[in-house]
Amino acid sequence: MGHISIQHSVQLGVRGRLVLPAAVRKTLGLREGDRLVIRLREDGVIELVGAREVVRGSKGLLGRLYPALKGKALAPELIEDRRREALQE
Repeated sequence: MGHISIQHSVQLGVRGRLVLPAAVRKTLGLREGDRLVIRLREDGVIELVGAREVVRGSKGLLGRLYPALKGKALAPELIEDRRREALQE
C-alpha cells in the first residue's frame, strides 16, 4: 500500500484512544485484539502498521540477509538450543 488510496479523519478520544473506522478495519482485515505498531517518523508522520506486516517484512529482510534461512522455521531450532543449554547447567 505505497500510496494513500483511502483517507479518514479520526478524533483522539479519552486517554488518547483512537477508533479505526469500520471501512479501514475491513479493508485491512483487522479484528478486535489484533496488534498494531505505531511508527513515529522524523518528519512528524505517524504510521500505523499491522504487526503481521512488521513480522512479514522482517522475515523478508532476514531472507535477503541470510538466504540459507529462507523458508526455514527457526522456532524448533531455537527451542532445541535452549533445551541443550538447560541440560548443561
